[in-house]
Amino acid sequence: MAFSTGKDSSDVVSEINITPLVDVMLVLMVVFILTAPLLNNAVRINLPKTSTTEPANPTKSVTVSVDGASKIYIDKREVDLAALEPELKSVVATNPELAVSLQADEGVPYRAVAKVIANIQRSGVTKLSVLTQPGG
Repeated sequence: MAFSTGKDSSDVVSEINITPLVDVMLVLMVVFILTAPLLNNAVRINLPKTSTTEPANPTKSVTVSVDGASKIYIDKREVDLAALEPELKSVVATNPELAVSLQADEGVPYRAVAKVIANIQRSGVTKLSVLTQPGG
């Protein structure tokens, strides 16, 4: 489509009017700015499955387990939540570089696992690894 300049009907203006293009681009930019923060809130995660990794330091470690009934075990020996911290403190006193491996059943509520992690941290353990199933 050609436009005339008004002087002479044979002169044709070959420039494109970019005002509508700029208007459309500004509207799109505003739409993207408003919707981008909303897209970040829809993150879905599945923690129990990860890829296989090698331990960083193969030192002596203690395994703390939480089964499906929220029972706590230290190396296959059942302990109470209140007794977990003192028992780990005594082990840390003999070996300050103790590494603790935590494994929890997939169906255990997060609250129970968080309490176990808090007790492990208060006992003075500085190396904690969380064990998961391979296949993520």
